[in-house]
Amino acid sequence: MNEAIRELEPKSLWNHFADLNAVPRASKNEARVIEFMKKFGESLNLSTYVDEVGNVIIKKPASKGFEHKSAIVLQSHLDMVHQKNATTIFDFDTQGIDMLIDGDWVKANGTTLGADNGIGVATIMTILASKEIEHPPIEALFTIDEETGMTGALALQGGLLDAKVMLNLDTEEDDELTIGCAGGVDVSATGTYQTFKAKLQQGLQISVKGLTGGHSGIDIHKGRGNANKIMNRLLSSLSKLYQIEINQIDGGSLRNAIPRESVVIIAIRNADLESMQQFIESFNRILQLEYHHTDPNLHISSDLVTCPEMVLEGGFQARLLSCLYACPNGIYRMSPSIDGLVQTSNNLARVFLSNGKYSIQCLTRSSVDTEKIDLRDAITAVFNLLQSEVIYGGEYPGWTPNPDASIVKLMRKIYVEKYGGEPKVEACHAGLECGILGTNYPDLQMISFGPTIRGAHSPDEKVSIPSVRKFWDFLLDTLRKVE
Repeated sequence: MNEAIRELEPKSLWNHFADLNAVPRASKNEARVIEFMKKFGESLNLSTYVDEVGNVIIKKPASKGFEHKSAIVLQSHLDMVHQKNATTIFDFDTQGIDMLIDGDWVKANGTTLGADNGIGVATIMTILASKEIEHPPIEALFTIDEETGMTGALALQGGLLDAKVMLNLDTEEDDELTIGCAGGVDVSATGTYQTFKAKLQQGLQISVKGLTGGHSGIDIHKGRGNANKIMNRLLSSLSKLYQIEINQIDGGSLRNAIPRESVVIIAIRNADLESMQQFIESFNRILQLEYHHTDPNLHISSDLVTCPEMVLEGGFQARLLSCLYACPNGIYRMSPSIDGLVQTSNNLARVFLSNGKYSIQCLTRSSVDTEKIDLRDAITAVFNLLQSEVIYGGEYPGWTPNPDASIVKLMRKIYVEKYGGEPKVEACHAGLECGILGTNYPDLQMISFGPTIRGAHSPDEKVSIPSVRKFWDFLLDTLRKVE
């Protein structure tokens, strides 16, 4: 139904979104979308520059009558999170996103939609291509790899932008003006282990599926189930009642997505099969009660498989389960100064163990750098007990709110005049690029806003059609009135 998307209003914006969504653009695999954006700028005969890492900058002169105004940066990121349902057959490397309309929402058929941050990119493309829209000089900045390290923003050099105001189009509630965000750091624990021939007779595959998942920053306070934590809780409970030998674990996927699924293969005693499956069914009912508000489709199942040949040594298995149990997950601390704001959190995003090697991946966030380091060190201490190699990567700073910035006051005033109510002017727990970009552009006033998006970083992602129109009108008014 991608053609139906092209008939939505504003038509030019939705058409650019459909064109963009035809281009595969996973984080760290953005060569095709970089070339797509470069050709787009050049086709408009606009100044187009691609820096060393792949960020694209397109500059457009002011429209007639706005030449006296100061330049403004419009910024969005090119990459998107690639996630699909287990039953969806889809190749992100070769296929464009299959979009559909569901009432007042646009979503994808079993995959992430890419509205985060594709709607922002398409919005900027629409302004660059228009001959009618009134605007000051535009410096369009399209960054790469926002979702898995923000390496584009981190590598952007100073001196490429002249504007003093930046509009980041990456907020996901249409009544919010975001003026601050959390920083983050990737924490990875890896190691090896010895395998031994299984002593038990029967193979069992256990699956945790159907969790809601979501954005590990924006949604971390919603109490949604983490498949890695739930699976480890089950394995720990089983190990206290039965003999089990773990063969492999495969849980979660991306650091910035709350894990929705986990699958393990274990060896068990034949005599324990019926009792153990009854226990798993009982555990499933307990978890469904615990998570019925946040994860109504949660389901834990067990299926007979061929008994694995090799399994973990018992002492290592016990230490692994204990460390995963102890690893912090979810909210670590709420902000003491901003009501309702998560200050520090961790997402136990990925647990993979097979053939003598294991990898455990976390994304730790905080709006207070010292507290981020404290939580990082706590996680490190946990996996030091497993004698893991713990490394850090992808670290980026937070963005300190400045509610007195002139662009904040202007956009708040415009919102009240247009919609008759106050916008929410606040910081968020997600990682936005503003804090990073501000390091090389310290005089840049920044604000983030956007249309309403639900389920980002999951196959449930959808964007509100009326909200896109509202966001578009709000942006156009801002471009006309900014000095």
